[in-house]
Amino acid sequence: MRNLKAQFIISNTSIEKCPSPDKPEYAFIGRSNVGKSSLINMLAGHKNLAKTSGRPGKTQLINHFLFEDSWYLVDLPGYGYAKVSKAKKAEWGKMIEQYLLERKNLMCVFVLIDVRLEPQEVDMEFLLWLGEHQIPFVMAFTKSDKLSPPKRDKNIAWYKRQMLKSWESMPQYFATSAVESKGREQILDFIHDINEKFEVVK
Repeated sequence: MRNLKAQFIISNTSIEKCPSPDKPEYAFIGRSNVGKSSLINMLAGHKNLAKTSGRPGKTQLINHFLFEDSWYLVDLPGYGYAKVSKAKKAEWGKMIEQYLLERKNLMCVFVLIDVRLEPQEVDMEFLLWLGEHQIPFVMAFTKSDKLSPPKRDKNIAWYKRQMLKSWESMPQYFATSAVESKGREQILDFIHDINEKFEVVK
């Protein structure tokens, strides 16, 4: 498994302070403590690129990482449970919404979902919001090493049934495990294919 050239670039609270949108960009988001940082580290092949924490709500900023000098991966604050004030949650929500709606070089949002859990209302609402605003996204089921393959497949099928109540088809998804590096090559191939189609928006 080849480690990628990856480096932290900047953290900020505003889209105006993000790097120039001259490279394709992919955002990672999900419920607090879903394993975003661990998945980012797994993709890069570096244990400490993104800071991991067992405490929900650790990520509070828009964090840019540059991969292979050619594309950005963005770690966004988690939504859902986090021991912060309502005012802080509202502040995060406004920041995330502005980023998702206005970032010109955002190619796809990876919505991370803990495969061990039944479909969560907050996840389903966020997926619908992305669809309503025509923001491209895929689903990445995390922590698949915590379940047996039959149980994992059963839970993913559960999500499929929920999604098909509102969607014509199940969006593309990846089953991942940061511990086993599962899904790494599939995600990187997916990103590589999109990168080849990227054009700088004037």
